[in-house]
Amino acid sequence: MQKTLSKAISFEGNALHTGEVVKVDLIPSAENTGIVFIRTDLENAEVPALAKYVNRTDRQTILQNGNASVGTVEHLMASLYALGIDNLRVELNGSEVPILDGSAAPLVDLILEAGMEEQSVEKNFYVLEETFTFKDEDGSEIMALPSDEFEVSALIDYGSSVLGPQHAHLDKMVNFRDDIASARTFSFLRELEPLLDAGLIKGGDLNNAIVYVDQEIAPSTLDKLKTAFGRDDVQVTQRGTLNNIELRFSNEAARHKLLDVVGDLALLGRPLKARIIATKPGHGVNAEFTKALAAKIRKEESRPKAPKYDPNQPPVKTVEDIMGLIPHRSPFLLVDKIIELTEDRVVGVKAVTMNEPFFVGHFPGSPVMPGVLQIEAMAQCGGILALSSVPDPENYLTFFMKLDNVKFKAKVVPGDTLIFDLSLITPIRRGIVHMRGRAFVGNRINGSDYKINDQSPRLHPS
Repeated sequence: MQKTLSKAISFEGNALHTGEVVKVDLIPSAENTGIVFIRTDLENAEVPALAKYVNRTDRQTILQNGNASVGTVEHLMASLYALGIDNLRVELNGSEVPILDGSAAPLVDLILEAGMEEQSVEKNFYVLEETFTFKDEDGSEIMALPSDEFEVSALIDYGSSVLGPQHAHLDKMVNFRDDIASARTFSFLRELEPLLDAGLIKGGDLNNAIVYVDQEIAPSTLDKLKTAFGRDDVQVTQRGTLNNIELRFSNEAARHKLLDVVGDLALLGRPLKARIIATKPGHGVNAEFTKALAAKIRKEESRPKAPKYDPNQPPVKTVEDIMGLIPHRSPFLLVDKIIELTEDRVVGVKAVTMNEPFFVGHFPGSPVMPGVLQIEAMAQCGGILALSSVPDPENYLTFFMKLDNVKFKAKVVPGDTLIFDLSLITPIRRGIVHMRGRAFVGNRINGSDYKINDQSPRLHPS
């Protein structure tokens, strides 16, 4: 079931890049409202936590909707995702979520202390059914594999003498607090000076970021760091980091990159069942992967869905019933049973076997059901719906008048079970029946979205 917080909670701290002190209120929200950021210092400033609102990814993930932007959302989003929170209002009086200690641990602890409330609507999981990969021009790659659960691996390699290749893995979200949440953000010293020159990391200090040093440090750079961090004792340790920061994990950098992957993937807007393997991840590739996956989901869910078919359930009409409605007989009776029949819809089933007479010549050595016979089978289903509307179907015949927009997506071969789904486009008038039909094999549509867009059998007295 979906979750929100049990009660409203607040925290405040310095924004990493702007240095401003920002107060954040986390407020419970109703089912199906998702995570929404609200800038209280601006008017009409709501920013949904969705990948399509990602505007920039320069060392942080920034969401923007109109004139309202919210930066450094990844740690909070990772915390909410890991704890299973689906609906929440995030009100803040500044442009950035506070960096706190550079990790997600304070946020996770705060949320756990407040408690979570189960809601009355089921979670809308997306279950990945096929491998999905995204690569960028810099060699970063994120691959999603089918899995019964959500798990993540991150692999990093900066070619650095002090930060070698690292790997981190999270197999269960229940382990996020202990294994991932406390991993802090990091940077290389060579990256800090341009960031300082650009007016960024105003809220950074040696307590909320690990700084790796893999080259000689110039005195001018050291002075600049002392000024920026307000400390006179800035120095390089033997481990190649600034100022004696004790690493929480030997692979803390990889764990933090995994944390960021979780936070950026949370912008999908729904929980995911997949195994994620992120190679050289970063906010840019994370966001692009999430956008591409969201587009894939939208495309899939816009497709027609196959009717549910349980072969153990008794049919609405058996083959004997069908022969009482339409005149077709073997070998041209191409409907085995009807599993749904209403005033404006019919669902029929055809089990395709190697014993079909058309396989003798179509084709020897590579049997394929002819497309025209698939259409004929669909038309017979339509005839069943049409003739079910009259009290004396034995006195009528149905004939094609026209077909529109007929397309085929895949072959039908022995062993397949065809499911036909036809609905009336308009009420039956003067014996004219307009139908739209689709054919499926399993969950795969065999024809186009509108396999038969305008099927018009006319009822004729025999």
